Amino acid sequence: MTSDRMEEYTETYFSMRQRKGATLAEARRTMRKSRNHFGSMMVLREDADTLLSGINHHYPETIRPALEVIGKQEGLSKVHGMYVMVTKKEATFFADTTVNIEPTAEELAETAILTARKARQFDFEPKVAMLSFSNFGSAEHPLTIKVKKATAMVKQQDPGLVVDGEVQANVALDPELVEKQYPFSSLKGDANVFIFPDLQSGNIAYKLLHKLGGAEQIGPILMGMKKPVHVLQRGDAVADIINMAAVAVVDAQEAQAKK
Repeated sequence: MTSDRMEEYTETYFSMRQRKGATLAEARRTMRKSRNHFGSMMVLREDADTLLSGINHHYPETIRPALEVIGKQEGLSKVHGMYVMVTKKEATFFADTTVNIEPTAEELAETAILTARKARQFDFEPKVAMLSFSNFGSAEHPLTIKVKKATAMVKQQDPGLVVDGEVQANVALDPELVEKQYPFSSLKGDANVFIFPDLQSGNIAYKLLHKLGGAEQIGPILMGMKKPVHVLQRGDAVADIINMAAVAVVDAQEAQAKK
């Protein structure tokens, strides 16, 4: 790969990585051979507004260069992944579906807050279900306690957000059941944001809804980067790429508006 910005990008990348084991020769080779590093540098130096990549690479191979070059937003512990699942009836938001394998309670809370913000960006009022195999203390286990703790953190950090948990998925979607058995819940069986307790459950759920339920999927939407970056899934269809390009443009426009 050649560019009149190559030396400039190489020097910038080297300055970022020189105390992390990289030599100048390695930095130059990385910039010349890695499109994801080069594209991330374009966004960092504001020669591009957003980056959309990953169609021919595994997800981690694309996200790592972006994290190296651009990094996550200040104050966040992680970046997070989300899908919008669209059926004939409604749109729902699933997270984390792509990034964090075994999140802590703090990371689950962060996922919930970022996903709620993204739902608002899509012009939805978020109603967040913190999912588990337990309903409001019905099963005491370290996994359910973690979700309960995360729920409390979300309520403290965003008091105006409708959020509750820990709760089973069917309860979060059943108004009659909530009214009958859990009338105290701020969720009334109308949740539209679903925060999964780990990556396994989130990833499995969105793929089952897509394949068995026929839902259209928009994503994966990467949340928490300093600048707009999104990573496609390997083998995404044309429609998936178009949807993600639209999301990337909106993110870039919002980033410009905040300057």
